[in-house]
Amino acid sequence: MAEKRIDEATGTQTMGHEWDGIEELDTPMPRWWLWTFYACIVFAIGYTIFYPAWPMIDRATGGTLGWSSRDDFDKEMQTEARRRAPIMAALAATPIDQLSANPELMQAAVEGGRAAFKVHCVQCHGSGAAGSKGYPNLNDDDWLWGGDLKTLEYTIEHGIRNPDHDQTRMSQMPAFGRDAILDGKQIADLTAHVRAISRQDKAGAASARGGQLFTDNCAVCHGPAGKGLRPFGAPDLTDAIWLYGGDSDSIAATISNARYGVMPRWGEKLGPVTVKMLAAYVHSLGGGEAAPPPVADPAPDPAKPHVQP
Repeated sequence: MAEKRIDEATGTQTMGHEWDGIEELDTPMPRWWLWTFYACIVFAIGYTIFYPAWPMIDRATGGTLGWSSRDDFDKEMQTEARRRAPIMAALAATPIDQLSANPELMQAAVEGGRAAFKVHCVQCHGSGAAGSKGYPNLNDDDWLWGGDLKTLEYTIEHGIRNPDHDQTRMSQMPAFGRDAILDGKQIADLTAHVRAISRQDKAGAASARGGQLFTDNCAVCHGPAGKGLRPFGAPDLTDAIWLYGGDSDSIAATISNARYGVMPRWGEKLGPVTVKMLAAYVHSLGGGEAAPPPVADPAPDPAKPHVQP
């Protein structure tokens, strides 16, 4: 250990230790840095007095000012809710099939639905709503139940295949292989027929045999030509859009084991206005359909007596 001395070159006292001929100078810190350091200490002490700072068992010290970031957030949310209240009230009072008559309100619904979609729907349908295997692409014009605003609202509100909800969308395809309704050869023939009507393979003997099987087992839901029937949620088998895949193995697996995808019912969780906004957003993605024309009452039969109600 070397003794403290004054360094001749700098005039600064050394620290009193040396290593291999190298000594350390006891250079004082700049006064501005030192005062800044002291100011930080004073600020830290003041902060812990005035603001929440010290963690305790089940809470933190509240601070003498009573400030809370959570309270600030709640106030901001309340302010935003008051700002949005007129729009939300207008959306609540406007039937969804009348939204298009008010472009400004429709745009507000679409933007609100866009935000809700990012929170509740992207997990299955993807951030761009393009879907994936087993989860429908919401950008195209292929709809199992219908793509007009009112139908979309109903589907989102009540979900699909929620067994504890009597208003849910419900369809069930038989598991033709698993339940031994058809044997392996029949399933292969039926697969060939589906591949043929979807214009993926040329028709042949197998697809001809499958055509009769289709008529006997599948046409009741998918229609005689395989175009699908929306009242049953049965898909169109003649186009190029496939929820689980249109290759032979995927089609055979679907016929053998059936599919039973489930969509949550959002009505109870999100409320009618958010459901309406989600329907407007999904409708705006590009595949939305116009509302179907109203069904006219049948003309009275002159041969039957008219009974006044």
